[in-house]
Amino acid sequence: MTKRLQDNFVYYVSMTIMVALVLIGLFAPDAFAAATNTIFKFLSKYFGWWYMLAMNCFVVFPIVLAASRFGKLTLGEADSTPEFSNIAWFGMLFGAGMGVGLVFYGVGEPLYHFATPPFGAEQGSAQAAEDALRASFFHWGLHPWAGYSVIALCLAYFQFRKGAPGLMSSLFVPILGMEGYKTPIGRTVDILTIFATVAGIATSLGLAVLQINSGLKFMFGLPQSVAVQLSVLVVLGFAYTFTAVTGIHKGIKFLGNMNLALVCLLAGALLLFGPTLTIFESLVTGIGGYLSNFVYESFNTAPYGGAYKDWLGDWTVYYWAWWIAWAPFVGSFIARISRGRTIRQFVTGVLLVPALGSFCWFAIFGGTALDIQLSGVADLVKEVGADISTGVFVMYEHITLGKVMSVVMLLLICTFFVTSANSSTFVLSMYSSEGNLNPPKNRMVVWGVLQAAFAFVLLLTGGLKALQIASITAAGPFSLIMILACVCLWKALSREFAADSDIR
Repeated sequence: MTKRLQDNFVYYVSMTIMVALVLIGLFAPDAFAAATNTIFKFLSKYFGWWYMLAMNCFVVFPIVLAASRFGKLTLGEADSTPEFSNIAWFGMLFGAGMGVGLVFYGVGEPLYHFATPPFGAEQGSAQAAEDALRASFFHWGLHPWAGYSVIALCLAYFQFRKGAPGLMSSLFVPILGMEGYKTPIGRTVDILTIFATVAGIATSLGLAVLQINSGLKFMFGLPQSVAVQLSVLVVLGFAYTFTAVTGIHKGIKFLGNMNLALVCLLAGALLLFGPTLTIFESLVTGIGGYLSNFVYESFNTAPYGGAYKDWLGDWTVYYWAWWIAWAPFVGSFIARISRGRTIRQFVTGVLLVPALGSFCWFAIFGGTALDIQLSGVADLVKEVGADISTGVFVMYEHITLGKVMSVVMLLLICTFFVTSANSSTFVLSMYSSEGNLNPPKNRMVVWGVLQAAFAFVLLLTGGLKALQIASITAAGPFSLIMILACVCLWKALSREFAADSDIR
């Protein structure tokens, strides 16, 4: 094997795999859909319990770290300071970690759970509305951010504290050594990471395209079609690739701040023009329901079947797999922007603050939609139907200045799309360049195109269901990598503190 091939092995292999998957999806869509459906059914049936258990481990681990003696340790040199302000940091965190999903599910998910109550409440009742928000809070609370924080913590420690390259294989320095990324095991880990990253971001890009298409139909009468969706992918694909090439300190940081501003504007406007009292009460009640039922719902796998078992597979297991599939790219991106913070500061910022932001979002948007439904102003459940991507635009039809807010929301979806995709484009380029924190721009272009192509294939071969399948499939092997990463980090921290108990 030549030195050039050795240095670029991960890039060539992972790119070949993704190109092959795209071509199979384009030229044999039926076979592609059948294969992915088979994998989905197998993993959902036999490994749903594993996704539940793994995500609970990821919630406990960073909290224990932050509360322990290790919490005072700085992710970087002892005298290093944060590279970004808290506002800029939160903006990039939120944009990369949640953006598209929050907008897509903010109205549609609570309405779905209201129409088909998961916890046994009477359909159409006030209790069904409370349970709908409780389920949404559960899916968007601590669990997703815990998965991100596990990967980000491990990467930040080994990168900035030990000088390891910015690769997922660097998480195994205690086992493989500082150049473990050059071993067959290290390269396998990095290739699996790239696959999980592409599958996770393709899911989000697909959701965004579906919702942008819905918004264009509502506002401008454009059809919901493959042609429109491809056009959206091409235009926004160019935008996110361009901003990734411009780098973190320019395009990505600017869009992160813009996203945060638009989120605050839309949430504030709906809080003002929507049912303000109901929103505040929904937030308080939702947090209470979330905390009261957190442990039981985190471990309930419905072992004896029933309707709840099916609901778990379609929602909770899908979400947990999606968060795991997103963890490598979001975690790597969070690590990249978090140098200089202590473990305790990091966990507080990454785990708690964004979860509270998600609660507020669902209380405002989901709470407003449920209030419109229960008050009899409109039957949103019927109007939205099976296409939950239309939820927020249907709701705005019944809100003061709703037309204006719909336009701003469409802009937000586009910027969230670009923010998530340019972050992943940057990270994929790092992973395929031996952890280079400033990867080659030509690789950003390659990964930008492949992400858009894979998202298009998934939309072409099954729409929303295919997007869900991609996440669950990619998350299986990567969940094992995350568990081992936690073990390695604890081992490395213990060694460092044993050598110097006064370390900072």
